[in-house]
Amino acid sequence: MNPDIIIIGGGMGGLTAGALFASDRKSVLLLEASHVVGGCSSSYSRKGHVYESGATTLIGFDAHQPLARLESMTGVRIPRERLDPSMTVHLAGRRIIRHEKRKPWIAEAVRHFGQAQEQERFWNAALDTADAVWELSERNPYFPPSTFRDALSLLRNHPAHALRLRYAFQSVADVMRDHGLTDPLFRRFVDEQLLISAQSTADQVPFLFGAPALCYTNTGNFVVPGGMIRMAETLSEHIESMQGIVKTKHRAVSVEQIEGGFRVTAANGTSFEAPVVVSNIPVWNMPDLLTGDAKRRYEALSKRYDDAWGAVTMGLVTDDPYAADLTLHHQIHVAEALPVTGSASVFVSFSPRGDLTRAPEGRRVLAVSTHTPTAPWFEDPTRYEDRKSEVADAILQSLTSSLPGFADATLLQSQSATPVSWEQWVYRKYGRVGGLPQSMGRMLWDWPPMTGILPGLYHCGDTTYPGQGIPGVALSGIHVYLRVKRTHFQ
Repeated sequence: MNPDIIIIGGGMGGLTAGALFASDRKSVLLLEASHVVGGCSSSYSRKGHVYESGATTLIGFDAHQPLARLESMTGVRIPRERLDPSMTVHLAGRRIIRHEKRKPWIAEAVRHFGQAQEQERFWNAALDTADAVWELSERNPYFPPSTFRDALSLLRNHPAHALRLRYAFQSVADVMRDHGLTDPLFRRFVDEQLLISAQSTADQVPFLFGAPALCYTNTGNFVVPGGMIRMAETLSEHIESMQGIVKTKHRAVSVEQIEGGFRVTAANGTSFEAPVVVSNIPVWNMPDLLTGDAKRRYEALSKRYDDAWGAVTMGLVTDDPYAADLTLHHQIHVAEALPVTGSASVFVSFSPRGDLTRAPEGRRVLAVSTHTPTAPWFEDPTRYEDRKSEVADAILQSLTSSLPGFADATLLQSQSATPVSWEQWVYRKYGRVGGLPQSMGRMLWDWPPMTGILPGLYHCGDTTYPGQGIPGVALSGIHVYLRVKRTHFQ
């Protein structure tokens, strides 16, 4: 076959772009290395239970947000059920409920951290900025801007939001200080909240992108019945229903520029040609696919973004002694940093009670994750299993002491994974997940380009948009679709 476009990687960025192109009746070929689609937003089955591979929180369906736009543009409906409250944060003996509605959330923040006027002003600024970011992202395919010209265009086309662009040059910590919020406990809360989707802390995250990261619990939060893989499969099925082709177990190993486009070769030796290629794999994987000047340019780019996180994840199955009103998502701040990882918090997500596609009656599946540097997991293989067990034991201890009901639960299954596993399972080089940590040293437009390395080669995914998890990755797919459509398919 000779498709109009080849997409490398079946994570949410590639699936989003593929669904949009297919809806335009463009012939799409999507190549996925794994045996299932979804990448870091997928699920897997083991011993009668469905575990989440990575991402467990889902937003993006509110006004101006990417998944709402994706559904509108394709006619697809992603299966989901709404959650409210969104999450509970366990910090220094407190249980902080992240309410979706703004007034209850601000009241909760005041109850735990005091400074009523300061908290209200800060959160209103964050909430208003988050709304503006999503609106700018919807209305402008060059947001965040990749050139100074793009930035000027934003100022000219969106004057109502022009003043908010100053927040690209103020950190979250700066804005907190401007509002008189210097309490160390509140700073600890903010830092760990930002790590969930911005991958960095308040002194490094620009407020422009830190605001939506802090406020993601104040938008519609959802869970996918059957696991995140159902979302990925829904988009994959849509591509195929529009005569597109999705090939799993086809890991791309080379991208060669030829007359009229590109030749993409998979590990099994099959090759495909198309005028346009969209890569949805991390920037660090790209040099291995290319040769010559393109390879060298991607190598240089990869070195600039050499500070990304990995994750230690655990999949647990327990019986179900948990309270009926327990939220599905929990962030647990630990008293002492976890071994090896140095992490100060653990994130836990429950499968919904009654979702019998994921666990039998009377059982729950827990997805547990924490940040980690990747390098220690690739050093001294003789100590790998010991490190893995040490971190797993510390995580289980934190759940026993802080997660309501866990101490009374019977642990029926337990498995853990590290950056080594992520490299093996989803082919992410060095096991880096979650995208690029935000940094005040990284200018607004200083992100890996979606285009520019080779004419006709585009890039989407979590290393092309600053944070925001699944919505940010989906947004990168939308933006690539719009750019390719304007350049190649008008």
